[in-house]
Amino acid sequence: MEEGHLPVLAEEVVEILRPAPGSLQIDATVGGGGHTERILEATDPDGRLLGLDADGAAIARVDRRLRPRFGDRLVLRQANFRDLADVAPAAGFGAVDGLLFDLGLSSTQLADRTRGFGFRAGGPLDMRFDARRGVPAAELIASLDAAELAALFRRYGEEPNAGRIARAIVDARRTTQIETAEQLASIVERAVPVNPRARRRIHPATRVFQALRIAVNEELDALQAGLAAAMNLLRPGGRLVVLSYHSLEDRIVKRFIAAERKGCTCPPELPVCVCGRNPRLRPVGKPVTPKPEEIAANPRSRSARLRAAERIAA
Repeated sequence: MEEGHLPVLAEEVVEILRPAPGSLQIDATVGGGGHTERILEATDPDGRLLGLDADGAAIARVDRRLRPRFGDRLVLRQANFRDLADVAPAAGFGAVDGLLFDLGLSSTQLADRTRGFGFRAGGPLDMRFDARRGVPAAELIASLDAAELAALFRRYGEEPNAGRIARAIVDARRTTQIETAEQLASIVERAVPVNPRARRRIHPATRVFQALRIAVNEELDALQAGLAAAMNLLRPGGRLVVLSYHSLEDRIVKRFIAAERKGCTCPPELPVCVCGRNPRLRPVGKPVTPKPEEIAANPRSRSARLRAAERIAA
């Protein structure tokens, strides 16, 4: 396991994914490589895994750490899972037995002072997983007006004080450019002080940073594209496992599995189905959340929720 990185719900992921020797697996979000390592161990001696990550630094770290043990059983590509439909078949993974999406940031990314993902580590306000794609967060902070910023914080951060924070940002940038995570966190903290009576005291900037990261990387659109691609890659009996960390992601996953379980999209008033869509997924178990012991060992896991489904022949 990579030093400092604890994969979330690691045992549960392997148990539900059921990776077997000789199987083909995809880890669509390699991150620190913790899940990748366990899946490859479970598929020993001849299972293979395709690992994707939009972050080239993550791919390089995992390659250095795991290549000596797993050799060509590990296939790595720097790519966002929105491109799964093209990348997987091109890498020889056109029909697979398991597919994992872990939608959280790795500890290494949060601690990277050159990227600005977290207000505690600080650094330039970039937040792009792939520096070759999209615009940095600082550009959004500098160019959007107060109404647009407030809408972004509400939509992607579900931030109740979005309007107040947006106005504070616009006021602050009149006198100085907002270029670092520390600057932005400080502005938010002044606009919305911590409530000492709150049951769980999260930093006031938490939701703002989440919203910016989602917007910069178009994460929700990417998730929908990745889930759609998974349906065409999974063999019947293959399993889809998704770890999400906030309600926006979890809602997308929940609705996707429900829609694929139902199949038919015809209006309820029609007496017979005319769309011809068959169910393609069956849910596996109930949503899983970390046990208290895991949360104590890894507080960042506290918001995780695992949903799983199995591909059925359409």
